[in-house]
Amino acid sequence: MHLLILGGTTEARRLAELLAADHVPGLRVTNSLAGRVAAPRLPPGEVRVGGFGGADGLAAWLREHEVDALIDATHPFAGRISFNAARAAATAHVPLLALRRPGWVPVAGDDWREADSLEEAAQLLPGLGRRVFLTTGRMGLAAFADLTDLWFLVRSVDAPEPPHPPRMEVLLDRGPFTLDGERELLRRHRVDVVVTKDSGGAATAPKLTAAREAGVPVVVVRRPPAPAGVRVVAEPEQALAWLATRMSFPSAG
Repeated sequence: MHLLILGGTTEARRLAELLAADHVPGLRVTNSLAGRVAAPRLPPGEVRVGGFGGADGLAAWLREHEVDALIDATHPFAGRISFNAARAAATAHVPLLALRRPGWVPVAGDDWREADSLEEAAQLLPGLGRRVFLTTGRMGLAAFADLTDLWFLVRSVDAPEPPHPPRMEVLLDRGPFTLDGERELLRRHRVDVVVTKDSGGAATAPKLTAAREAGVPVVVVRRPPAPAGVRVVAEPEQALAWLATRMSFPSAG
């Protein structure tokens, strides 16, 4: 059996690790990474890097490499590949499962302002603060490039390229982040507003707690729509159980 994991996330790596630990006879696992990060954390198993050429290209790859099951474990904001995966799986008649971490939910004390896009988030900022902690990654900084009166602390794995805000400090770092670290970051840089995508998960959630404790408003960019009709699970162990129904090996737990 050949499994293709569309990965690049913590959940995708965890699933690959579970499969590698089980040493399932007859199971071949290929992990596909988009290649947008210069030095990605590689999962165990076969790894391919780069795109497929859209839904048609992915469908052709599924057929050519005799893929028996497809798991879309990409980032919640990698919307295009999820739609391509749904189309390709339907075309190639390959079972598809989406492994997607749940979104964040505000709790008492949070001051969240929701936006449907980075552009909408940028429009909200002048009324909220002057020193912005921007945690949306290096892609899409052009949406904030015209905000010349604001100062930005941009955290990303790789260095951003123009266009970007003119008053900007770049912090190259990769999660998971600690609550103490996020508290100190907000204090040291005198951050008075945070911008984030609703990525979900625990690795980058401490910034939300730190912002709540400091009374700092957070602009949260909503997730893009996901393909309809695709089964979704939240945990790698659930994906393993789904896969176990398609071949003979015991699921985790």
